[in-house]
Amino acid sequence: MPLPKKRHSSCRGKKNRTHWKIAKSTLVPCPQCKTLKAPHRVCPVCGAYAGRQAIEIKTKKTEKKKES
Repeated sequence: MPLPKKRHSSCRGKKNRTHWKIAKSTLVPCPQCKTLKAPHRVCPVCGAYAGRQAIEIKTKKTEKKKES
């Protein structure tokens, strides 16, 4: 297996690393509730996908504490 004859400088390594960028995640509005969601995924707010109800979203009910 070939080996490098000389060590690369740290500057040369950092120049190569400048292209390692994190891409922004794409978000599209949900056609039903207009919240932003990832494309080709079920909406986490309303549960719609491709114009139909894919999953049922359960909402938390807040209970008031009874004063004694």
